[in-house]
Amino acid sequence: MVSAPELGKKELVEQAVERSGIKKRDAKPVVEAVLALLGEAVAEGRELNLKPFGKLRINRSQERSNGKVFVCKLRQPEATAEAGKENAGEDKESSADPLAEAAAGR
Repeated sequence: MVSAPELGKKELVEQAVERSGIKKRDAKPVVEAVLALLGEAVAEGRELNLKPFGKLRINRSQERSNGKVFVCKLRQPEATAEAGKENAGEDKESSADPLAEAAAGR
């Protein structure tokens, strides 16, 4: 398996803007809120079942001096896994249509 470059928050926000068609100033707080919610859920030991991301289960966790380490299992649907393989070789520029249209008056 070829490892792709790390996805940071800045790139995640940029890709969310590109796919959704909303403005960056509107997308950034939403992405940050979702990341905070996901972090809290994992910290509580909750299983995540978020399509199309997949199903994440915490196998074990361990307290360390600099934080908690989680070992997780992520199972993704076939379509998501295949899309990831296809996107790994693409340029950052995408010709895909936005997933959602921006609300009128924004």
